This record gives sequence, C-alpha cells and structure tokens, in this order.
Amino acid sequence: MVKPGKLHIKLLRELWHMRGQVLAIALVVMGGIAVCVMSLSTYDSVKQTRDIYYAQYRFANIFVDLTRAPLRLVERVREISGVSVAEPRVNAAVTLLVDGFNEPITASVVSIPPSGQPLLNALHLRSGRLPESSSSDEILLSAAFAQAHRLREGSKIDAVINGRLQTLTVVGLALSPEHVYQIAPGSLLPDYKRYGVLWMPYPAISVAYDMDGAFNSVVLTSNRGANERAIIDQLDKLLAPYGGRGAYTRERQVSNEFLSQEFDQLRTMALLFPLIFISVSVFLLNVVIGRLIENQREVIAILKAFGYSNRTIGLHYLSFTMLITLLGTLLGLLLGSGLGNLMTAVFGEYYHFPALTYANNRLQVALAIALCFAASAAGTLRPVLAAAALPPAEAMRPKAPPRFRKALPERIPWLARLSQTSKMILRNLDRQRLKSLMAIAGISAAVAVMMVGNFQQAAIDKMMHVQFKLTQKEDLSIGFSEAVAYNAIYSLDNLPGVSYVEGMRSAAVKLRFEHRQERSVIIAFSSNSQLRQLRDESLAIMPIPTNGILITDYLAEKLGASVGDKLEIEFLGESRQIRHARIDALSTEYLGSGVYMSLRSLNRMLDSGPAINTALLTLEANAQQDTYRRLRAFPAVRSINIRQTLIDAFSETLERVVIYFTAINAALGAIIAFGVVYNTMRIAMAERARELASLRVLGYTRAEVAYTLLGELALLTLLSLVPGFLLGVLLCDILASGLQNDLYRLPLVLTAYTYGFSAFIVILSAVASGLIILRQVYRLDLVAVLKTRE
Repeated sequence: MVKPGKLHIKLLRELWHMRGQVLAIALVVMGGIAVCVMSLSTYDSVKQTRDIYYAQYRFANIFVDLTRAPLRLVERVREISGVSVAEPRVNAAVTLLVDGFNEPITASVVSIPPSGQPLLNALHLRSGRLPESSSSDEILLSAAFAQAHRLREGSKIDAVINGRLQTLTVVGLALSPEHVYQIAPGSLLPDYKRYGVLWMPYPAISVAYDMDGAFNSVVLTSNRGANERAIIDQLDKLLAPYGGRGAYTRERQVSNEFLSQEFDQLRTMALLFPLIFISVSVFLLNVVIGRLIENQREVIAILKAFGYSNRTIGLHYLSFTMLITLLGTLLGLLLGSGLGNLMTAVFGEYYHFPALTYANNRLQVALAIALCFAASAAGTLRPVLAAAALPPAEAMRPKAPPRFRKALPERIPWLARLSQTSKMILRNLDRQRLKSLMAIAGISAAVAVMMVGNFQQAAIDKMMHVQFKLTQKEDLSIGFSEAVAYNAIYSLDNLPGVSYVEGMRSAAVKLRFEHRQERSVIIAFSSNSQLRQLRDESLAIMPIPTNGILITDYLAEKLGASVGDKLEIEFLGESRQIRHARIDALSTEYLGSGVYMSLRSLNRMLDSGPAINTALLTLEANAQQDTYRRLRAFPAVRSINIRQTLIDAFSETLERVVIYFTAINAALGAIIAFGVVYNTMRIAMAERARELASLRVLGYTRAEVAYTLLGELALLTLLSLVPGFLLGVLLCDILASGLQNDLYRLPLVLTAYTYGFSAFIVILSAVASGLIILRQVYRLDLVAVLKTRE
C-alpha cells in the first residue's frame, strides 16, 4: 500500500501544476474576504473612535436653546429629577473676515466658563492654550476651520460681534464633540472654509451680547436609567417663559444626528457589500471547486484501487481545496486590513477626531471565513463522494456520454448552415445543459458584482441635478438672525451685482401624526417663486398649496401619513404655537426631508405680517466677489450659503463616503470577475482535454480546436450578460434602499455606462483568460495528444 505521505507529495505537486487555477480561485475568496474585512473594520473603527471621544470629553445628551434667562435659573434645572450635570452658556452667530478670502464666512461663538474647560462638551486642544478668562479678544478656533484657512496660534481675524467689528487673536486650535460634523445653520454639509466655531470666555461674550448674568443655552447629562423624555418635558415647562425653543436629546443634536446618519449609511454599506460579495464568492467557490474535483474522477478511482479509504481520499481533496481557500483568506485578511486602515484614516482626517482607534468585528469576519470554508468543503465532498461510491473499474472509465438526442443544429434547420466547429459548440452546450447553466450563473454573478460596485455615480449625478439644477436655482441664500419685514429684499435687490431676489421663511417644527412625531423645518416661499421649485416623481414642477402643506415622500413614510391626512405642527420658536395643517401633496427630494407651504400661510400661522428670514439671490457673473464683500458687512446676516460651495461640499462628502468606498469594492469586484471567468475557461479546457486531443489527431488545426473551446466560452459569456444585468438591478435596488436617511437618499439610476462598464470588465476578463487558454491550446504537442487515452 502507498504510504499516506505520498498523498502530501501529490497534493503539493498538483497545487504547483495548477498554480494558475489555484491563484484564480484564491482571488475569488480574497475579494469576498477583503470587502468584508475592509467594510466592517472601517465602520467599527470610526464608530468606536466616536464613542470613545464622546465619553472622554463628556458629550452632553440633552440640549436646549432659549432667548435669555438669568443664571440663577440653572439651579432649578439641576433640581430636575434625573439631571446629573447642567451647564449654562451663551451661543451667538458672528461674521468673520479672513485676509485673502473674499467670500462670506459665518461662525458660531460659544462661551467657556472662567474656570477654563467646560464641564460638558470639553475641548481637545490641538495646539495652543485656553483663553485668559479676563481677556476680551482671545479665542479658541475650530481646528478644521483653521486648517482650511492656514491659521495658527497668534493669527488675527476680524469678527462682526453683535454689529461691532472686533479684532480677535487665536490662542489655540480646538476640537469639540459638539462640532465633529461642523455644519452651518440651514446647510446640509460641512464647509470648513465658510463656517467655523470659536470659543471665548463667558465674561467677554456675555458683555458683547448683553448676557451678563444670563444664558441662552444649557447642556445637560442625565443619570443612568433616567427618563429623558420626562426631563425634557420639565425643561420645556421651566424655560418656556424665557423663550425656550424646545429641549432635544443627543440624537437630534445637529452634529451627532448628521454624523449618525453617515455612520448608518456606512454601516449599511459595511453589511450589504460584504453580504453581496461573500454570497457571490461562496456560490462561485462551490461551483468552481465542484467542477475542479469532478475532473479528478479517474484519479480518485486509482487511489481507491491502491487501497485508500473513502475517508482518506476525502480528506486529501478536502486538504487540497482548504489550502486554496486558506491562501485566499490570508490574502483577503491582509488586503482588507490594509484597506480598512486606509479608509479609517480617511474618515478620521475628515472628521478631525483627536485620535483614531482601529477595530475589527472578529465575529462577523470569522463567520464570513467560515462560509468560504464551508462552501469549499461542500464543493469538494460532493463530487469526491460521488466518485468514491463507484467501483474503481467503473470510475476509471470515462463518464458515459449522455443519452443521444438531436442537438440544436439538427433541430433548427437554419443552424445546419453553420460550420462543423460552430455546430460542435452548440451541441456541447445543448448536451451539457446543467454545466452550461452553472457557468452562466457564475459569470452572471460576476456581472452583478461589477454593477453593484459602480452604479452610485449615476445616482449621485441625478441627485445633484435634481437638487441644485431643478429645485434650488439661487446663487446664494442669506439667513437673517431673526425675521425681518418682507420689503427687506428690496435693499438687497438694489445692491450692485444682484440680479434677482426672493424672500423665504423657515421655522423649526415638531410634526405629529397619530403616535409618531418628527422634528423638521417648514420652508415657505411664494407660489410663483422662480428660485425654488419643487418636483414630483416625474420631475414636473409642483405648485405650493394655498392653505395646506406639501411634504417629502420620505418624511410622509416616516410619519405614516399620506395625502389628505392632517398633521399637528408645534413651532419650536419663542411662541411655541400649535397648529394643524392638511397634507395636500408629496414631493420627491433626495436631500433633506422638509415641509413646504406658501409664505402667506406660514406668516398667518405665526400671527405675523409679511416677513421673511431668508433671502435667495441670483448674481451677475462678474460681480460675485464685490457682492460677497458687501454682504459680509450686514449685521443682521446670520448665515450665507453659496450654492456652488454646497455642490462642492456635497461632491466631496459623497466621494468620501460613497464613491471612494465603492471604488475599492468595484476593483475587488473586477478581481472576482476575472477569477470566475478564468476558472470557468480553465475547467472547461480540463473537461474537454480528450475532445481537443481527438480533434488535433483528426486533422483539425490549432485555430479550429481553439475556436471550439473559446467560441463556446465566448457564447457563454454573452449569454450571461442579460441575467447578470437582471441580478445586478436587484442587488443595486437592495443597496439603494438601504442607503436612505434624513441627510440624503440615493435614487436607483442605472445608465448605459453602468451596464456597459460591467459588461466591459467581464468581457475584458474573458478576453484575458481566453488569451491564456489559447496559449495552452497552441502548445499542445501531438506526441502527448496521441498518448491521450480514449
């Protein structure tokens, strides 16, 4: 009997002999594991980094803004049951002037206590020191804003503080858990060049805003297990006489809310991408390994004839496929870890976390690895056990040909005109339908994976076109500190360089329908607005309702409401009125989740005359910089949002979160596609080695022999495109449905480029694989061919 050690030599010899196929199969495993490790480690790392940051710097979990209240009221806030720490402060909006930058800059200034570090929302000093409590011109500046303008300690900037121009000195650069996602009021995305945060000692800022001995903002933490809803109700009741605007939890705090929504999308991609890739990889691995082992049928019979047991043979081939899977797993772990570190660094740099923590979800990664090994085992044991069940003499014979029947060329008359080699291709496909279907399924999965990896760009292009070309047509929008008379737009219209002005009013509200409630913003403008035009699903212009409201379909779904339902609207301003309005229509938007009504109706709800708090402007092309300089001097301006900067910021954010992330997945998808196509071709050649040898003996040329093989595989590739497109549409729809949140929603847009690029990569993989196979066909020598046993 042959010693078992001989099987190890045979194993190593076959691995080396089939090194091309081994590497191709390992690439399929590597792609699936790498996507899994990269996606999960990136999400776990940034989430854990954020959570550690919040804990170490004591991020508050309840916030409330108000008009003005005396400091003595804070004691009553601290007496509320469940409150652990309460800290008052002063918040205000300022306009900044930075040398060399002519566009308008707005900022929020936040007070810090005379003692130094705040009790809550503590500051991380990137450099410098805290301002002196007695100083009136020293500030801490947000590190992201300073980096965007190349400012450092000792830099001086001018600020319009409560209508007075003052020169401030930067004494340090800081980070705050409250402003990880540094976003201007009324904006959807960060713009570090045009919006900043600065911190000043309470004495200086309180004097500037007539808040000495008072506060207009308070932040709190609650005891573990405390009822936050009850705390908020008592806070609202206590602060209502002081212009309280409604307390809210950390989940609704602007920075954390937007950050959480981005993390939710990252988590969705971290779950869906690995699920799709691992599922495809597992399926392909099972198919490829199964067909590979089937070709070892005669070898298995010989091993049985030499006395090896079914268990020994099974373990031998299981070791063969396990080593291939192990190689792919190790490559995937190394590549995925490297890409995960890269993506974590990208997110960490963008969010300006104080430090990064690299983490990995070992349980989920282990599950993905286990699935790959299980697929390899299933693909191995099925054909091994089938071959081992036959008597050795029977297994050593070639498989009996299938039952004879007329093939396609004989059944369809016009196919009879094809050449003999073309008829061979069709006969083989027709008589081995199961193998042909499995090959088509494998290549179709590769097409679908490529579609998943590259469909987002078209979706983003449509999102930006609808939002910034069809809906928002203004060049810039100006937010005022408080509502002003409607005729204020005429003073803006008279500014040199301003072409057209419209007024708009927005109000923060809490919407209720049945048991559901959502915080949102009502945006009101005139029914004949030229600069804001809402769109329906077909992108047709929707009129603003005369009396009712119009909400986005996404918000309606969250509320469980539909057209005709009446919503309760609680305004979160000083008056806290409660009104009711009927939903007249639903609009389709991909950014935000707003509520819309006519300007006249909103003013009537607020018991106000004609008033606005936002102005929309279009500017002459050559006068933008001059206009920006004039607008910076307006004391009532709270924020200025330039449409082009919103577009740029939006593109940058999506490139980071979606495009950059999915580009890596597309590259890994291309690797999987090549591995699938090459293995399909290589196994097909091994299965038809005798047939190809016989054709050479019968006098067919190398080109004709190669055509019978490569022509069949080319036909299989073409037949795989349509099923692959259909599967790709399904997977893209699942992914797009998972990427839905309050910040933005990806529409399912599949363009000719999406289909064409996916098909191109798979066809390119087929061509590259075909060239490798062609070289092997051309290198067949007749001596070896004549020795081939029939």
